[in-house]
Amino acid sequence: MVYEIGNLIHETLLGPIAAAEDALARLDERVARSEVGAGFAERADFFDSVSSMWVGGELVHLEDLVLHDAQMDIRAPSHELVIAHRIVRARRRVSRNDPGWAVSRSGIMALAGVAEELTLESEPSDRGGEGVELDLVDHDALSPELAEIDEVLARTKWLVDGNQPTAPRKHEPELSVGELLIRDPNWDEGERIGEWLELAKKVERLPATLAAALLWDAWEHLEPLQRQHGLGQVLVSDFLRSRGKVRSHLLAYAVGLREIPRERRRARDRTVRLVAFLDAMSAAAAAGMKDIDRLTLAKRQLERKASGRRTTSSLPVAVDLLMSRPIVSAHMVAKAAKITPRGALNLVGELGVREMTGRGRYRAWGIL
Repeated sequence: MVYEIGNLIHETLLGPIAAAEDALARLDERVARSEVGAGFAERADFFDSVSSMWVGGELVHLEDLVLHDAQMDIRAPSHELVIAHRIVRARRRVSRNDPGWAVSRSGIMALAGVAEELTLESEPSDRGGEGVELDLVDHDALSPELAEIDEVLARTKWLVDGNQPTAPRKHEPELSVGELLIRDPNWDEGERIGEWLELAKKVERLPATLAAALLWDAWEHLEPLQRQHGLGQVLVSDFLRSRGKVRSHLLAYAVGLREIPRERRRARDRTVRLVAFLDAMSAAAAAGMKDIDRLTLAKRQLERKASGRRTTSSLPVAVDLLMSRPIVSAHMVAKAAKITPRGALNLVGELGVREMTGRGRYRAWGIL
């Protein structure tokens, strides 16, 4: 599978490129200077994860994701919830590393939890010798017992596959039978990742937003990771960070993609798709600016309620927690402030924040 850049000079792209570049620059400057910038960046991890699942056709409730992250689940976590939390952890890991770390083979492999190849090819030596292939696995060192087990497994593999031993093996794409997922053995993730990384080098000469849109379109086309497609949005956000377009935080790109109709995101014409992806960056920036405004206003209101309290008051801790999470529960406040759940309920009552769930039990409060 090959992804060609081709001729990208199209007048319909100029306006969306300029709008996206301007919107992202404004957001980056606003977050860098804002008093709630750190909390905004933490909240963005949850919003981006939920939106990423939504774009992929899965529904994950924000409150379930926040409680799962705090290890305070009110029910057994679903498969979709586990995947969503994996995206949250991936974004945090990318944020802790240098810009551009994720847009590398080692970064992608680390985020996907895939072991890199053990076989390495050395560069030709200065002595004029040929490249030497280094195999880190010593097959001759295996014990005879293990070798016999491998031989038996190889002879009986057809029983697991469900095919006759004499019939040629038929390769099919990944299938889903109930909760059983079957991988396509011909899905060469290493080759597809390599092709995507080569494209990342080619687009360096293009404007950052257009290059990021191309990388996302290529990720959708190539599908480098068979089972962790949602990491693509995280990689695109890190690419924008490495280009200096959004340095203050990791852009919640999926939040913007969620605002774009599926017909535009999946259009046959690539130019239409690229415009949609550029508009998604502008939408993500606009949503971020609104969230910054809400958080700034909310923090000032909450700080007025907490002013004049004694230095040992737990109200400032509760305020900081509310700034960094979309919603909080009484147990989350109690754990952060090191007080009892009853005391946490009293703190929430004093702050007067909005109850988000509308339930009598397992309630949660937040700023939205």
